[in-house]
Amino acid sequence: MDLVAGIDIGGTKTKIGLVAKNGDCLQQSFFRTQEFENFDDFLIRIKTEIEALEAKLDFPVNLIGCGIGAPNASSRNGTIENAANLKWKGSVPVLEKFKQHLDVPMRIMNDASAAALGEMLFGNAKNMNDFIVITLGTGLGAGIVANGKLIEGYDGFAGELGHIDMTLGDGRLTGLNVRGGLEAYVSATGLKRTVLYMLCKYMDESRFRDVAYNDLHGEDITKAAEEGDPIALKAFDYTAKIMGLALANFTAFTQPRAFFLMGGLVNSGKWILDPLQTYFEDYLLEVYKGKVKILTSGMEGKTAAICGAAALIWEEQN
Repeated sequence: MDLVAGIDIGGTKTKIGLVAKNGDCLQQSFFRTQEFENFDDFLIRIKTEIEALEAKLDFPVNLIGCGIGAPNASSRNGTIENAANLKWKGSVPVLEKFKQHLDVPMRIMNDASAAALGEMLFGNAKNMNDFIVITLGTGLGAGIVANGKLIEGYDGFAGELGHIDMTLGDGRLTGLNVRGGLEAYVSATGLKRTVLYMLCKYMDESRFRDVAYNDLHGEDITKAAEEGDPIALKAFDYTAKIMGLALANFTAFTQPRAFFLMGGLVNSGKWILDPLQTYFEDYLLEVYKGKVKILTSGMEGKTAAICGAAALIWEEQN
């Protein structure tokens, strides 16, 4: 059976899966990205994981390619360039090195752009020509489709919306040292930073007054919101307000039919999505009001990033 290896290199986890042409992820696994100081060791681990996944299937596998989604990935050069949330700095020649370990066709792309391709092939954007995928994990990524075409940019780095300054240079630093950059506020990491900010700004009682930053987790903030914790509720509202403004600004640029949200922050559900919808409509220009939808990804949550990466290869088979 023809299958594609989809690899999502994230700041926290690297996820790997074997994906069929219809978008079904038949086997998947993950490991912690940060465990690997040496990039070659990291690639060997990926190859080992792929082989282990193939062995779990009870039919012969014909691996026809490998698609890789990664932060700051250049689709033109086959590299990862100075990724904020990865240990390997400078220009990392991913495709050149990985082809030494695995002899199949390969493509690499910004993880959010790969997710946009996946949404077109396997998700809720099958009949859309204009949409933007926003990935909300350790950072914030964006994949932009306009007039039916994925916007890659001259050097393959289009869509770095997470590093757009939202504060006129007077705010938090992103991992790429952009002061006031969007992902420093709107991401799983940004939400944690906002909880600390709210603890300093307000005197409300909160479970988080006795929790260290490194012990803060997104699911705990969501649970606290469900229990009415005022700091958690303020943090979600603050995050949604900044995100609503950002999405309204992006709308004025390409006028997407929809935004598709995916990633850990989306798991917070109504606590982020309800105020986001309200702020988004408030900030939109009148001509766009009521026309742009905010949706969650149509790909299964745990495999969305994997299938997006695999779409880099399956796209070329259609």
